[in-house]
Amino acid sequence: MDSSLSSSSRSQGPRLHPGMISSILLVMRYRPEHKIETHEKIVKDASRRVRAEGLNGAAVAAVMRDAGLTHGGFYKHFASKDELLIESLKEGFQDIIASLVHAAEQSPPGEAWKTIVKTYLRPEMSEHPEHGCPLATLGPELARVDKRMKPQIVTELVNYKSRMVPFMPGRRTADKERAFFAIFSTMIGAVALGRLLPDPVRDRVLANAQDFLLRGF
Repeated sequence: MDSSLSSSSRSQGPRLHPGMISSILLVMRYRPEHKIETHEKIVKDASRRVRAEGLNGAAVAAVMRDAGLTHGGFYKHFASKDELLIESLKEGFQDIIASLVHAAEQSPPGEAWKTIVKTYLRPEMSEHPEHGCPLATLGPELARVDKRMKPQIVTELVNYKSRMVPFMPGRRTADKERAFFAIFSTMIGAVALGRLLPDPVRDRVLANAQDFLLRGF
């Protein structure tokens, strides 16, 4: 009997102490995708903050609070604040690109660039910078960022241009690129200026810019 009990005891394997049980339960608490989803939420929240409040809007404490996380959890997702800033800018550019491409693809043949102009220069884009173009809210600040960050920002600008150029007016690629720079420089400036002005004046600025561009190409 003693031998049987001893054998049964050994077959049960090592016992788990309370600390090990707590660790296992903590791991089981989240799905494998949880960290990725949390990371994406942090980046999206930071992107909106940066576009609404400027580059300093991505303060670690505020961004983590928005995500419902502690300040200490930041470095489980990002190596530095600069890494978060680059990811949030990339998210901002992807956001505006998706919005403009969707509008362009829904437009009649030959009207894509006009639809982009009308979409970009809507008063809502000026009223809600957190959902708008990063260049209209952050242009001067981006010009002053640490030089180590600039190559990554330039990469996003090049991608922005490459996604918009196919919709621009013109027969040759060179003509479309010239149109892109003329059209987007005008729109970015109009939105940036409009945000300084009272609503009725802002709306006139945006409307005049739209009329100028639609008549000019």
